[in-house]
Amino acid sequence: METQQPSTLWGIIRQSLNGEEQDYTQGSIRRAVFLLAIPMMLELCLESVFAVVDMYFVGKLGANAIATVGMTESVMFIVYSLGMGISIAATAIVARRVGEKNPEDAASAGVQAILLSVFISVIFSILGALFAGDILVLMGAKPDVVAEGTAFTRTMLGGSVVVVLIFVINGIFRGAGDAAMAMKSLWIASLTNIILCPICIHYFGLVGAAYATVAARGLGVLYQLFRLQSGQGVLRMRLNVRGLQPDFVILRNIVEVALPAAFQNIIASGSWVVLVRLIAETGGTAASAGYQICIRNIMFFLMPAWGLSNAAATLVGQNLGAKLPERADESVRLAAKYNVIFMLGVTLLFVLAAKPIISIFTDDQEVLRFGVLALQVIGSGYVFYGLEMVLLQALNGAGDTKTPTIINIVGFWLFQIPLAYILAITLNLNALGAFIAVPAAETLIALISWYYFRKGAWKTVQV
Repeated sequence: METQQPSTLWGIIRQSLNGEEQDYTQGSIRRAVFLLAIPMMLELCLESVFAVVDMYFVGKLGANAIATVGMTESVMFIVYSLGMGISIAATAIVARRVGEKNPEDAASAGVQAILLSVFISVIFSILGALFAGDILVLMGAKPDVVAEGTAFTRTMLGGSVVVVLIFVINGIFRGAGDAAMAMKSLWIASLTNIILCPICIHYFGLVGAAYATVAARGLGVLYQLFRLQSGQGVLRMRLNVRGLQPDFVILRNIVEVALPAAFQNIIASGSWVVLVRLIAETGGTAASAGYQICIRNIMFFLMPAWGLSNAAATLVGQNLGAKLPERADESVRLAAKYNVIFMLGVTLLFVLAAKPIISIFTDDQEVLRFGVLALQVIGSGYVFYGLEMVLLQALNGAGDTKTPTIINIVGFWLFQIPLAYILAITLNLNALGAFIAVPAAETLIALISWYYFRKGAWKTVQV
């Protein structure tokens, strides 16, 4: 029986949050974009609220604490990249199977993605817990930062399993078109995190922030597994001994899509690690702390844009599965248009109101100065970030994860990092040079992504 379609914006919002099963390969494309994007945007908005709240409380502990969190998260980006790589593969393959009206194979792909993510993340958890202090030293942390922050870094890296799982399982939900369930699970984790963060910091200091994050993510994962096991929605998984047996054919398919996807994110996050070290070397702890506050605010406003990008990925996968490549193309263009409009408004906000924004998180004048400078410079390229995100996620959603990998290699390692060193060290612009390299690289990546999207080779990719 066909679901009655709401005619008002409020009706669409309500339907998107109810999590009703939809067929995104038929009907209005604009409505499909909104039904998927609204819960995805709300999901990531609360995540970004947590990031800002976390930085607010950590900021009260001083510049060393801020620098520790920033350096740890720069390394955690590598863990995130692995989780996102498997998540992207899960989204692409599950969406394609759902578009083909094959829910059983979609569920099987989801189970195998979970098994793969657990195996990989356990290895990183062990290594991170054992070598936390050495990792901070490698990142260029001063001895006092290492002494104060090692316990935080050990806890965060040791909890990699739940961090990766929450990414991957939400990717499964998104691929199935169940964006509302992905939203609910991350809301549970983020709200718990927001409540626990100040409490744990009060009793345990900086490491308390890590305790709160790992515990909250773990709770979110438990909720996700419960909903998958309950058999509600498109996917009906068998999370038991028999159902969790490895299927090497499906695993190989996931790995073939996930490896380039993980690599593209490692390339991007690896370049951020280099930038963090360069900023610390040329501007000191104050520049590093100001940059981290800037990045947290940028991520706050980037999350809604990720919602639209993820919606585009789901629509591409499902419509390609249904043999509707032109509908997939139109979906991406519409999502890109909305993202660019949103990002234009954020660009103006960052350029005009950088000082009031950064001053919320610190009263240290040197940290404030660097934070304002970073937000104005990096925020100036926000429009291009919005376009790039949708286009790259669309290619990933089609299963064409190799093209974004090549684009990231060119944009980050062959352009951003050399430019940052030339500006920061050769031309003696110090931290400012590293800041300038970010929007320059993102603009180049957006233009290259547009070129490859228009070529249309992604429409013929098989997964």
